Amino acid sequence: MIRLAYGRLFQDALDGEHGLPRSRLDELARRFPAVQAEVRERRTRGEYGFYELIDQGATVKEIATFAEGLGQAHDHVLVLGIGGSALGARALLGALRPPAWNELDDEGRDFFPRLTVLENVDPTSVSAALRRIDPRRVLVNVISKSGGTAETMAQYLVVRAWLEEALGPAASRHFVFTTDPERGALRELATREGVATLAVPPAVGGRFSVLSPVGLLPAALIGIDIQGLLAGARQAVSRADSDDLQKNPAALFAGLHWAADTSLGARIHVLMAYTDRLREFGEWYRQLWAESLGKRLDRSGRPVFVGPTPVGSVGATDQHSQVQLFMEGPYDKVICFAVVDDLGPDLPIPARDNLPPDLAYLPGHTLGDLLRAEYRATSAALARMGRMNCTLRLPALNAQTVGELIMFFQLATGYAGVWYGVDPFDQPGVELGKRLTFAAMGRPGYVTESEDAPADEA
Repeated sequence: MIRLAYGRLFQDALDGEHGLPRSRLDELARRFPAVQAEVRERRTRGEYGFYELIDQGATVKEIATFAEGLGQAHDHVLVLGIGGSALGARALLGALRPPAWNELDDEGRDFFPRLTVLENVDPTSVSAALRRIDPRRVLVNVISKSGGTAETMAQYLVVRAWLEEALGPAASRHFVFTTDPERGALRELATREGVATLAVPPAVGGRFSVLSPVGLLPAALIGIDIQGLLAGARQAVSRADSDDLQKNPAALFAGLHWAADTSLGARIHVLMAYTDRLREFGEWYRQLWAESLGKRLDRSGRPVFVGPTPVGSVGATDQHSQVQLFMEGPYDKVICFAVVDDLGPDLPIPARDNLPPDLAYLPGHTLGDLLRAEYRATSAALARMGRMNCTLRLPALNAQTVGELIMFFQLATGYAGVWYGVDPFDQPGVELGKRLTFAAMGRPGYVTESEDAPADEA
């Protein structure tokens, strides 16, 4: 079970001057019943569709059947997607498969396929991926809930031509589409060409979809325990049923971060993981927190221009880059550490003859000891400097804890939407950019708007 340690968000655990007053916790607790009631009401109206992902018996069976059948006929899985259709798969790969997965031989991967996620339309990256993948042995998972995502569909057309050049009419057997169950161009193509499909639940938005077939299919194909992921997610949802704020860690995390932002100007929310295996998870968190909470209008349509800026960071690496700013820069940040008690196999730091005295403290410890000491020292040093920080502690990194961690942040985002008074499930700012892209590319029905080109260049 994940634990949230939050004492170092309060003045009495910092320098006595900075941070939240302890009384703010009581204020949040008094307000929480209304927040919980609103979440429950909106959930009954279908807005919080991601809650229902904890109960997917038929879908899990369908995915497992696919992964054990057609999926095992390929030695490389190529995911085409962007944003929520790509970041979740990358996060799961990083957290739950050995490092450098694609560089391992078949035995090192237990004969599961390699996984490549193409999440952009940079031609350099796409062409390089296609050069190194054998088209005869690849399964291409095209992910777009709407079925019309410009970047993903452009990737699809490029990859489709590449496969057809190598395989001819057999190319269609190398695709599986993850999309809306009924609508959209991708669904139309699947029906017309007989491509295998999995459905994205209509009530689940892209950035909340990692525990749907969007993330579960790629995970299952590379041997991740998807039932374990959902078991962990169920545990997070169960804890979120509590009406006691201090027993509801996702709601508490959201409330404390909202309070730090709105009352203290701590608008930068840092997730600093003390393991390389959560580096990609930080990228997933950034989209979830930013796209859900950065809004111009509140639910009543009034301009509010709210939203924290999420930052991903990795310890101990970023102690040598970002921590100087965290320690002595503006008091505009909350740092949340993510630490793992059991890091897995450890490496002792060996002794050597004639080590300089300044290095004599290292032998006798392990790399894990050093990493944990670095976390504790960084948290304590930040506190001494009056810098708010909290810790999410995972007992280990496995399917269940990662599933719980994913759902924890999705729940926290849903609660934060209520604390901020905004809709955490829309993204109107993104839609404007999409419309302008469609117009620039000549899509029918979209008129190019006048744009002010940069007047000054150097």
